Amino acid sequence: RGSSGINAEYGINTNYFIQTNLSMSVHVSEGVTKEVLVAGSGAKVQKGQSVTVHCTGMLTNGMKKFWSTKDPGQKPFTFNAGVGQVIAGWDEGCMTMCLGEKSRISMSGEKGYGPQGFPAWGIPPNAGLTFELEITNIR
Repeated sequence: RGSSGINAEYGINTNYFIQTNLSMSVHVSEGVTKEVLVAGSGAKVQKGQSVTVHCTGMLTNGMKKFWSTKDPGQKPFTFNAGVGQVIAGWDEGCMTMCLGEKSRISMSGEKGYGPQGFPAWGIPPNAGLTFELEITNIR
């Protein structure tokens, strides 16, 4: 995004969304969408960088929360972006974000935990997932 507010990657004028406080939803990849809740103003996440996020994960069907870094006893989550350390939908969504951005990333089951699900967190097989992610640090 340049100073003009035109996001070259998506071809949209982000100033309109920022000034009117509307969210914008974009197609990230097959099975992954992103809705920007708060525009960031820092550097964009690059492959291999250490990224720290605040996150809340929900089942898309019913939006039942299964995890949040803001829950008591939890702390921000750090991972290396774009190298497969997290589920595919996270990687793909985070690679489109920048420092300070808060977005809602929604993904199909195959971009989440797939046919095995994640029983420990109550995530059934092939469940669609939605995460609210806020990039708090990039190294």
